[in-house]
Amino acid sequence: MAKSNLTSTSEFLLLGLSEVPEHQPLLFSLFLSMYLIAVMGNLLIILAISCTPQLHTPMYFFVANLSCVDICFTSVTIPKMLLNIQTKKQSIPYVGCLTQMYFLILFLELDNILLAVMAYDRFIAICRPLHYARTMSPKFCITSLSVALIITNIYPLIHTLLMDTLSFCASVRIHHIFCELYALLKLSCSDIHINELVVYTLGSFLFVTPFLFIFLSYMHIFSAILRLHSSQSKLKAFSTCSSHLAVVSLFYGTLFGVYLQPSSSYTTEDSVATVLYAVVAPMLNPFIYSLRNKDMKGALKNLLKWKKVSNW
Repeated sequence: MAKSNLTSTSEFLLLGLSEVPEHQPLLFSLFLSMYLIAVMGNLLIILAISCTPQLHTPMYFFVANLSCVDICFTSVTIPKMLLNIQTKKQSIPYVGCLTQMYFLILFLELDNILLAVMAYDRFIAICRPLHYARTMSPKFCITSLSVALIITNIYPLIHTLLMDTLSFCASVRIHHIFCELYALLKLSCSDIHINELVVYTLGSFLFVTPFLFIFLSYMHIFSAILRLHSSQSKLKAFSTCSSHLAVVSLFYGTLFGVYLQPSSSYTTEDSVATVLYAVVAPMLNPFIYSLRNKDMKGALKNLLKWKKVSNW
């Protein structure tokens, strides 16, 4: 089917997690609550770091940027889903769908790279403490973020351009809450071997390489911690990276379960799994950093006290 036939359709249908009318109010309330918690939680993290001079360090610089990415990540998907439920319309324009897919991949990659840079920060802090100030300089932090922004725009752009060449002659019904890459590839009646080749080569490199970097960093970190003589020193060293390790486990645990498989085997169960990294993980990350980090706890308490005093 020619692409002109596709553009005459001009839209996809996002069916969400359930098409049963009775389930829609529950889904609306659930996802609205998760979205508000994710946005407010991550905003509090950003404000706490910005307003606390003691947290103006490389580690918290990347935590604040991770929170910013998580806000963008959830805002790309959930508001559209909530609007569809509220208006009882499931449509999303063709251009809007590809745009949503682009930003989903972009923010997913940014999360991935930021977690890798944060692992490097913990590696330097624990294994090379005397070189920390020189290595994790403001110039390095800004450069790392700038390079990450450039790199993360390349991969989604390639997929968006390739997706625009495909035909969707069988169906425009997406069994998902957003325009996810695998869900779109499964709908196509065109040859998607090039798309899948890009996923398995460039995609694997961009996502697996940071994961391997994180894994190797923590191998060195754990080795350094085990060489410490006092149990108190071991506990203190481990506590500085426990929050990051928890976020990494949550992120990759769901991500690899979905994407380390061919797009042809993508199922409805996988669409539920993507909700975990796209919605649940950004919602839980602020709690992980605030509950497992004394400095962040103190900053958040001071921020909330300041707000309470200013209200008076």
